[in-house]
Amino acid sequence: MKVGVVVFPGSNCDQDLIYVFDKILGQEVVPLWHKDHDLQNVDFIALPGGFSFGDYLRSGAIARFSPIMQEVIAFANKGGYVMGICNGFQILTEAGLLPGGLLHNTNRKFICKNVYLKAQTQNSLVTSAIAPNQVLNIPIAHGEGNFYAHADELKRLNDHDQVLFRYCDASGNITEEANPNGSIENIAGVCNAGRNVFGMMPHPERAADAILGNQDGLPLFESILKMVNA
Repeated sequence: MKVGVVVFPGSNCDQDLIYVFDKILGQEVVPLWHKDHDLQNVDFIALPGGFSFGDYLRSGAIARFSPIMQEVIAFANKGGYVMGICNGFQILTEAGLLPGGLLHNTNRKFICKNVYLKAQTQNSLVTSAIAPNQVLNIPIAHGEGNFYAHADELKRLNDHDQVLFRYCDASGNITEEANPNGSIENIAGVCNAGRNVFGMMPHPERAADAILGNQDGLPLFESILKMVNA
């Protein structure tokens, strides 16, 4: 699999993703600069976390208009696989490739800590290798991670099995107390109706290497490889 990692001014998790796909998973990886138009024949595109363009105006609102995003949108509309993590998730919602939006955390503070979450479906590229009741311990680091969707949109997400992850406690219970940022229905990640565009606020790339003492994010990347290379 050839992976393209988009790099915006202010991206700070691009090298983390490149490391995981290259060194941990042994895949070919190319950086895609935000001013480029050439996707270099990649099979999978990842938009990393960070603070693209300083998160001015609104997180992801400026990056959404970068030249590379014209190509990312066209790639996704043709069925290409695209994943956004944290700021990347924000950019994908701003670009209209994913439903909903990300608001300020309800406590109005930047939150950086490990949280628990579990997959809500196995019917997706990023969750097929994750057991339904498996609780994952994954870091978050965001100030605008409060996922919101209006009632009709939320119903569609649930009806069409588009919720990828929900925040939970260590025992897997989805409770208000386990919700770190106020996200509606504890939603931590979603996919589009076509099931080829994915977004999540937690950072699985920060929990994918044994040297870090946490590999809970690795099944997500292994799921991607299993299905793309099938």
